[in-house]
Amino acid sequence: MTPVFRCSSACWTVVLVSVLLITHSATGQISFSSTNVNLGTAQVGSSVIVPIAVSNNGGSNVTISQAKVSGTGFTFAGPNLPLTIAPRQKASFSVAFAPQTAGSANGSLTVYAATSWGSHYRQRWSKASVYLSATGSGQTATPGFLNAPSSMNLGSVAIGASQSQALTLSNTGGSSLAISSASLTGAGFSMSSLVLPYSLAAGQSVALSITFSPTAAGSANGTLALTSNASDPSIAVTLGGSGASPATTGKLAVTPASMSFGNVDVGSTQAQSGSITASGGSVTLSSSSSSNSQFTLSGLTLPATIAAGQSIPFTLTFAPTAPGAAAATISFFGGTSISAAESVSGNGATIQHIVALSWNPSNSTSVSGYNVYRSTAAAGPYARVNPSLNSALSFSDSTVQSGQTYYYVTTAVDATGAESSYSNQVQAVVPMP
Repeated sequence: MTPVFRCSSACWTVVLVSVLLITHSATGQISFSSTNVNLGTAQVGSSVIVPIAVSNNGGSNVTISQAKVSGTGFTFAGPNLPLTIAPRQKASFSVAFAPQTAGSANGSLTVYAATSWGSHYRQRWSKASVYLSATGSGQTATPGFLNAPSSMNLGSVAIGASQSQALTLSNTGGSSLAISSASLTGAGFSMSSLVLPYSLAAGQSVALSITFSPTAAGSANGTLALTSNASDPSIAVTLGGSGASPATTGKLAVTPASMSFGNVDVGSTQAQSGSITASGGSVTLSSSSSSNSQFTLSGLTLPATIAAGQSIPFTLTFAPTAPGAAAATISFFGGTSISAAESVSGNGATIQHIVALSWNPSNSTSVSGYNVYRSTAAAGPYARVNPSLNSALSFSDSTVQSGQTYYYVTTAVDATGAESSYSNQVQAVVPMP
């Protein structure tokens, strides 16, 4: 009798489990190398990027199509997705941490992957997660702080004239601020307006132009009030000035009326002293200028009031940046109608460099002279620099330029004109300037 195989429901369960196990091992399986990753410490305002390994532990390709990062300060930094990982291979996924405040932070990275299996191109989806931690160090940015001088004196100004000064507002805090209003009181005072609200970034400055135009003789006072969202929301600048009768308006004169610096080497400087004098009345020296940046004025703290018959010194420096003659006009201003000027001149000079060469005589007894060759590259090519055959055992090259490196060789020439091969090479570095 032929035996009959009978299978119970328990038998079918075993067979089904076996098939599922085989299918599972044949598909891709993703996992992180660790369940927890610490990205370390990053300074507030900076960032750190840490790679995290993701493995495909299965037997089929795995395609990771999405990566999600949670937690304040954590972001996904690459690679571009989708990304396919071959069986038993790894890939690095990077997470960036950019703390906004000091202290510990926590988050997670989750990747979503798919692998194809079966004959009908079905996909099996899976995901893997890793917990993230990091620490932000440093201080949290401080609020904005609006800084301005407590007072400004625009000096003595003739009636009918005007004088302006720059008033600098600075944000010395750690965050940007917004100036919402600016108002000015006081007869004769005005200002250039800001487009309000005006945003002022941390560490930045903006200049207002304050103008005093007196209509009557005597002292005048005013106030500039500023309102912002800084940690000091309201600040005030006290303004002062004096109206002077036109009959007592002073005049300015410069001593000497002209300066000559002569020859000054390019790259060096030379300074001379002068003075500015008020006569016929006091003058408030408000500003100065130079028409040539090679001539710079120093030693004056402006604005400065010069009493009638008094002088204040200044220093003028010539720093030539190129060879040749240079000239400028140095102007001094004491309001819109009071000024004085002096003319200055100088000449930028260059240093003449010379490379002195010498060599041992040739062993030949029929040498008529020597040629000297030069190159700007260590391997040549060389060009002859002596205009005619050199009978001496030395030569001076005066055609070199500052800051250049040169390479020299010599040859010996006999009575028939035959020339030897190049000698050994020597190097000369010409200094600056």
